[in-house]
Amino acid sequence: MRILRILESADHEITQREMARRLGISLGKTNYCLAGLVEKGYIRIQRFKNSNNKAAYAYTLTPKGIRERIRLTVNFLGRKMREYELLKHEIAQLEKEVATLGVSNK
Repeated sequence: MRILRILESADHEITQREMARRLGISLGKTNYCLAGLVEKGYIRIQRFKNSNNKAAYAYTLTPKGIRERIRLTVNFLGRKMREYELLKHEIAQLEKEVATLGVSNK
């Protein structure tokens, strides 16, 4: 999900090295993940020559990749909202416990 979000929001000519840095993972792991996303049809990689006479790549989300990023985001948000509600309930219970003990939580 993080790679899809980076590719959707970043310059399409981001390097794998920069992507690895943003993700906090190795360059090899980044390459492996990108290859998997290409295989699933979520991204397209286009090779071109940049101004330094080196081969570079442009990464583009496919329509399938955009749908997958949205699906993952919705699932992630739902999971975090459930965690938030459970945590809020737990905090309320702890505050009640503290209040019955006559201890201030401030």
